[in-house]
Amino acid sequence: MTIAMNHPNQERSNETRALYFSRVFKKPVRIEGKGRKLGKASDIVFALQEPLPKAVGVYIDHGWGNPNEFVPWDCVRSMNEKGIQVIPSPSGALYPPFKDQPGWILADKHLMGRTILDIDDRDIEVVNDVLLQETEGGWVLAAVDASFNGWLRKWGLLSLTNLIKDDLIAWKWVQPLSLEDTLATDRLQLSVTKEQLHDMPTEDLADALEELSGEEQAALFSALETQKAAETLTEAEPRAQRQIIASLRKERAQTILASLSTPQLVDLLTVLPHEDAEELLELLPDGRRQRIHALLSEREATALDFISQDYLTVDPPLTVLQAKAKVIASGLDYHDISYLYVVGPDGKSLLGVVDSRQLLLEQDAATMEEVMTSPAVAAESDAIREDLTALFGKYHYRMIPVVDPEDRILGVISYNDVMTSAGPRA
Repeated sequence: MTIAMNHPNQERSNETRALYFSRVFKKPVRIEGKGRKLGKASDIVFALQEPLPKAVGVYIDHGWGNPNEFVPWDCVRSMNEKGIQVIPSPSGALYPPFKDQPGWILADKHLMGRTILDIDDRDIEVVNDVLLQETEGGWVLAAVDASFNGWLRKWGLLSLTNLIKDDLIAWKWVQPLSLEDTLATDRLQLSVTKEQLHDMPTEDLADALEELSGEEQAALFSALETQKAAETLTEAEPRAQRQIIASLRKERAQTILASLSTPQLVDLLTVLPHEDAEELLELLPDGRRQRIHALLSEREATALDFISQDYLTVDPPLTVLQAKAKVIASGLDYHDISYLYVVGPDGKSLLGVVDSRQLLLEQDAATMEEVMTSPAVAAESDAIREDLTALFGKYHYRMIPVVDPEDRILGVISYNDVMTSAGPRA
């Protein structure tokens, strides 16, 4: 994740040579003078330092199970849009494999395609390219480009880049932030300082959290102070609330719950799966836990009280053969894979449903889009138990998906849970 403080245009003098990463990505890496090709530049590795990250090597991935190579930057003789010239390995054989180091980032792996939260514009963007500059001490990472030009450059459509203005964000406006223990490593994620996050309205932070992926979402939330985190959590939509809660450490969850009012806690617990709600309730003092239990038992049960996250989604182009393999690899109980839910590119928008038994009758080459039933019967998240009973009675499904107002799947409810439960699951 990258969070930019603003959008100053990157200024560079004529004396400074600049090169977009997209123009050297996958270009040949050759031995200087001899022209022998080592491979293609799969990535460029930088070390985080002040004032700008400095290139420390070229990563060459040979693929097909072959060992990769890492060319240290002191062995690089030149770099341009035609490729990279290097000297032979000191050993005369292959360069040694790449070994990651603390404080290193890779331009393609860790920056290209990363989400940007623009603090000034309250907007979500994507890093489409990285601007490199040559200095006396070597090449440095000077800026990221959030315009569409990076994609155009990558595919050689340079004439079209004149029609779109680069959206450069100088690297000096991008600052490292510790992500506590929410990620396996904290050196590959970038963000603004905690003080700047604290100044953002909770509504804007909630909007940002809803747009980010799971790991990026957890990283941003971990940077918030307890009170700010609690306020932001109450502003987020139910799907984001469930994702955030699932990523929290027990101690962190306990301090955030203590900052919420009783009505806020009741609202939060009603959107969580039963098991998650019960775990959170155990973190509360006895008196408060009993009061919230009483409040939860007084309200009418809705679809969210019976929801389960044990279900399987598939993409429209997936073939029947591939779907069978996914079912087997899922490890889910056979009750949980009675149906496969076909979703859009966002992984959530419900397009249709496929009865898993149908996979045995269809040709292996048929796609999910061809065999699915569309539109799928689904329950709104606020549907009460009476409505759910009517749905099961009318369509005779063993399981029904639950969707939000935008038809994004939130989970599933089973016939047995709705028909046999005595009341709200929380």
